[in-house]
Formats: sequence, C-alpha cells, structure tokens
Amino acid sequence: MNLTNPTEETIAAIASAVSPGEGAIAIVKISGPLARQVVSTIVRVPGKQEWKSHSILYGYVINQKTKKKIDEVLILIMDGPRSYTGEDVVEIHCHGGLIAVQQTLEQVLIQPHTRRAFPGEFSQRAVLNGRLDLTQAEAIHELISARTQKAAQLAMAGIDGDISNVIKEIKNKLIDQLGEIEARIDFEEDLPALNSKTLFADLMLIRDQLSQLISDAKQGCLIRNGLKVALIGSPNVGKSSLLNFFSKQEKAIVTNVPGTTRDLIESEVILKGIPITLLDTAGIRETNDAIEKIGIARSHKALETADAVILIFDVSQGWTTNDQKLLEQIPTDTPKLLVGNKSDLQSQALGSKADATMSALTGEGGEEVIMKLLKICGANATSGVEIALNQRQLDLVTDALNAIDQITVVVTQQLPWDFWTIDLREAIYKLNEVTGEDITEVLLDRIFARFCIGK
Repeated sequence: MNLTNPTEETIAAIASAVSPGEGAIAIVKISGPLARQVVSTIVRVPGKQEWKSHSILYGYVINQKTKKKIDEVLILIMDGPRSYTGEDVVEIHCHGGLIAVQQTLEQVLIQPHTRRAFPGEFSQRAVLNGRLDLTQAEAIHELISARTQKAAQLAMAGIDGDISNVIKEIKNKLIDQLGEIEARIDFEEDLPALNSKTLFADLMLIRDQLSQLISDAKQGCLIRNGLKVALIGSPNVGKSSLLNFFSKQEKAIVTNVPGTTRDLIESEVILKGIPITLLDTAGIRETNDAIEKIGIARSHKALETADAVILIFDVSQGWTTNDQKLLEQIPTDTPKLLVGNKSDLQSQALGSKADATMSALTGEGGEEVIMKLLKICGANATSGVEIALNQRQLDLVTDALNAIDQITVVVTQQLPWDFWTIDLREAIYKLNEVTGEDITEVLLDRIFARFCIGK
C-alpha cells in the first residue's frame, strides 16, 4: 500500500459485517475526491432531493448495463474535512445480506479512478489527514474486536484520546527538561545553574508514570486477549462438570464412566471481565483405547500451550499417585491451581492438598476458584485500569522507560549534561511514535494491514 498522496484516489469497500440472511442493513463506504460523483452516477434519486453535506437521500442503485434496480437505499453524504477520513465520504446503506451489497460495490468499483480499499485504509487516511492520531485509530480497531464490556470501555477511552493525552503530557515534561538542559549547554554563563538532583527527581516521577502505563498495559492485554486455561485430572474427577459450571451450559458430556472425554473441548467464558478459554482435556491415564490415546496426546499438548492449568482431583478420594504424576507433567513456569472437586460428598480425605475446594455439582466454592485462578495469572487487578496500551504502544513506552533508565547511569557516573540530552531525545522520539507523530509510511502500512477491510 502506498498512501503518500491518499486523496488522489477514491476508495470503496463494504464497511459492515455481511452474512446471508442476517442483518437488516449493509453499508458501502466511498472516500476520496470522486466520492460524490461516483455515487451520483450509479444511483437514481427521485424528486428534488438536495445533494448537500451531512444529509441523507433516498433512492435506488441502478445496474449501469441493464438499467435495472439493484436495491432501494439511503445515501449519507459527508464532505471533508467533517468526515471520518477527512475527505469527502459517501455511504450507501443497502439492505442486508450478500447479493445487494456486493452488486452495489461492483457498480462503484467499475467507475473510473475508483478502487477497492486496502485493509484499514479508511482509518489510515483519517490519521494521515489529521482527523485521528494513531492511538485513536488503533482504539477503533480494538473496539470492533472487543470481547468484553471492559475491553470495550478501554477501547472507548482510547478513541476519546485518553492514551494520546497521557503520552503527550509525559512527552511535554521531557521536552521541558530537554529545553532547560540545552539552554544551559548553549548559554551556561547567562543562566543560573541547574540543580541536577531536582531535575533527576522530576525525571523519576516521569519514570513512575511510564511504569504505571506498562503495568496497566499488561492488565489490559489480559482484558483484550484473555487466557487459555487447561483443565486436567484423572478420569471422572469432574473436569467436564467444572467446564459446564463455568460455561453455564452443557458443553461436555458428564457421566460416571471414566474416559468419556476423548478430545479437547473448548468453551469461552467471561470471568470477572476476563475472557477465559477453558480446555476440557481427556483424562490422562494409561489406556489401550486408540481413540482415547489421541485425546490424551492432545491433553499433553494443551498443557504446553496453556496460560494456566487447573488440576482437578476428587477431594473425597484424596490425593492419588496419578494426581501427583499429573502435577509433575505441568511445565514448571505455568501458573497452576489445585482444585479439590466433589466437596459436597461427606468424606474428604487429604483435602489440605488443594489450593481450593468446590463442588462443580452445586457450585459451592466456585467463586473462590475463580478468584484464585485470576490471582495466579496476575489478572486480579483489572478493575482499576482506565487506559491500556496495545502491544505496539507498550513496546515503545518500554523503550522510552529504558532510555530514562540510561540517565540513571549518566547521573551515577556524573557525566556532562550533553549525555542527558541523548537519552531524553530517545525517550521523546519513542513517545512520538506512540501517537504517530514520528512514524514512517512503511510502519503505518504494517499497522493498518491488521485492520479489516472497510475500516
């Protein structure tokens, strides 16, 4: 994608989810200098409706060859710069489904100097034309992808400019410090000396702000992406019952016959605002059953890829030799939770081995299991997170923090002010990249390529 002069081309794409038999409305979005001309060519607007900005017209899309009507539509006109991209934008609101909206897009694309938009190109033009900064555009993508209410709230904060405002505030403080230092370097005899201790203390406060952003970003990553949690245990200890308890539905077959689960069963649930993909594994044991062996092999693989593991054992029977073998198979660096299930039964032998006990049958103790699971994954502090950087932004803020840490070395070695300016400039540059103020076209292309077509 090359958007050095994006306004030279008019682009179009379907800007809504398209599915047969679902959705009452589908939208074709057109942006660029010919947007109005293109749409006025392919539609018939009855009466004396006026083509003015920020108005809605009623009409029909016409097949330019057969002159037959394709669809009855509404046409939304938004002249630049008061549009999403900052250019002239026209949206054609068709009936939902597949055929009408696809045929409408085809009529748009056969017009001269009009082409199909690349993934994320509308948002990229919005950034290039100054309608959004990069953090806001990325937040729109995250809002579309949000899987929980909390993730949507974080995305909305980004759209409102909260991330951008915090980054700019920190950057301006660094620019002020850089200005003070450079002034002393250039006009040392005309200005009072700087107090390095005070300057360094102020710099450490900025460092604390960056550290908090990094900490919140890690929580935000959990909110956006969630966790993959494997449920393992000997046959018939209640793994499938626990899966059904968390998912609030019969995802897995529950019987008293050992080895019922022959394959991985996945269920996505939301626990305290965190998306959790639960993997109900086949009971791991020695077996001659060929199909069960395949399921057990997949269970072992799930152990290797899971973010956390819940090892379930029958608390009424106590901790067994096979339970210990399973515990030893969990990777040492993977967070694990030992859950004693079937606490509703009267006899509880060796229950102290469990990190938590519960009854998947009655739900008693389930809340404690959830809280302990989130705690061992570091996901129990998400409620206070108001803004959260994505991975790209996190990497850049971490680089800025590292640059500030380098100043600690400069101070320790009592090096001249010039050495402070090197690392301050590096930190400022990295923060500029977060908001897109210092970023290459190639990098922009890479970022927006992850977006969906039409956004």
